[in-house]
Amino acid sequence: MGDMGEMQRFACYVAGMDVADRPDAAEARAQAAGNGRAAGAPPAPPRPKRRGVELALLVGAVLISFCGYLAVGLARTHAVPAGALRYAAGLGGLALLAHLVVRFGAPYADPLLLPTGVLLNGLGLVLIFRLDLETPADHAAPAQLVWSTVGVALFIAVVAALRDHRVLQRYAYGCAGLALALMVAPILFPAVNGARIWIRAAGFSLQPGEFAKVLITVFFAAYLAANREALADTGKAVWRLRLPAAQVLGPVVAIWLVSVGVLVLERDLGTSLLFFGVFVVLLYVATGRTGWIAVGVLLAAAGAAAVGTLEPHVHGRVQDWLHPFAGIAAGRGPGQLAQSLFAFAAGGTFGTGLGLGHSSLIGFARKSDFILATLGEELGLAGLSALFLLYALLAACGYRAALGLRDPFGSLLAVGLAVLPALQVFVIAGGVMGLIPLTGMAMPFLAQGGSSVVTNWIIVALLVRITDRARGPRPDAPARQARAAPDALGAVR
Repeated sequence: MGDMGEMQRFACYVAGMDVADRPDAAEARAQAAGNGRAAGAPPAPPRPKRRGVELALLVGAVLISFCGYLAVGLARTHAVPAGALRYAAGLGGLALLAHLVVRFGAPYADPLLLPTGVLLNGLGLVLIFRLDLETPADHAAPAQLVWSTVGVALFIAVVAALRDHRVLQRYAYGCAGLALALMVAPILFPAVNGARIWIRAAGFSLQPGEFAKVLITVFFAAYLAANREALADTGKAVWRLRLPAAQVLGPVVAIWLVSVGVLVLERDLGTSLLFFGVFVVLLYVATGRTGWIAVGVLLAAAGAAAVGTLEPHVHGRVQDWLHPFAGIAAGRGPGQLAQSLFAFAAGGTFGTGLGLGHSSLIGFARKSDFILATLGEELGLAGLSALFLLYALLAACGYRAALGLRDPFGSLLAVGLAVLPALQVFVIAGGVMGLIPLTGMAMPFLAQGGSSVVTNWIIVALLVRITDRARGPRPDAPARQARAAPDALGAVR
């Protein structure tokens, strides 16, 4: 209940509601007074940079990944892998370069973001290397390391080139147009495993939907920030929900419907669900209206029921979810979902140990959708819990940055970028564990896929830039102090 109250207060803040209108204003003022902060006191000094903490965490992340690499080699071949030192040097060099750029280009950035990304990326490389041992004719770890290098290079470019995240607000409609173009492009190429989500040419493949999700999030944040007052205060009231005026909500809904329609035609239902979730969350945060969450859940349930009934490809996945052991009963043997559930069961609390599982039984998607099953079998419930905590930490950094910013666009963008990996992890983990039907997305940083790892490094770069603004000194603080007093959350507006 406390977490929901904090989220509601944050949504009210972004929506522009006065503190006096919030029911917890008196309580917040009393708490501020109890903490010894006077009504006209200056804001707190900027937080310490913590770049030394970031460097120490990066060393730990590289060491953990290196130890995992060694453990896989020793378990499978009883010898140190031949490329162990090259792997450690490569990952450590990338981490050091990224750290130097953050140290000098974004000195106040959250010190947890970069180490979390490096550790997740390192664990992904370890798991892909471990799965390569089961498929000698298909080695994906070297290509994944190359894509990781490209992702870190783009991370460095974004942090160095984007000095202020607010610049992105100027290009909102350009981002929306480019996102739609990227989503339409795969229609011209053949379907792969029932979905048209890839661009393939000359042995090179790209999943443009991964890049489109960042662009569409920028558009959602920019449009909702510019129209947050009209969205919250205008329109007709239907029961307890005030619907915004059509001319205000129309453009963003139109772009969202077009993007989701294209994704449904391509059978990329995972990304369409991701877009819908980000849209609903940002609409709730921008307006402060809790009813949007209920509307979003109802619409998602109705859409899922319709698509799951009418679309044969999706209907098959729903049937596999409802009856994961039907193949065993029919004498065909266990399917992928059943093998995944067996892997989680075999892992128990602490797992079988890296390299000692039976990942080859899962099938063709063991390096992408079902890579989580390998981790669950070989590291157990303890390893899965640690992994989910890393993803939660990444999302929490975004939420904390949103609370520290004073511009609505930055706050909404931080929330949207934090929601992207959080929703993706929920959808993928739910599908692999049999909680919801499979959707066919890649686990952030963990699964094989160049487009995915590059996009996730861009998300981390944007969050680094946003957190640098949120945690850093505010040059205009004296001018704001002369015009306004602190609100109940201790921030000057």
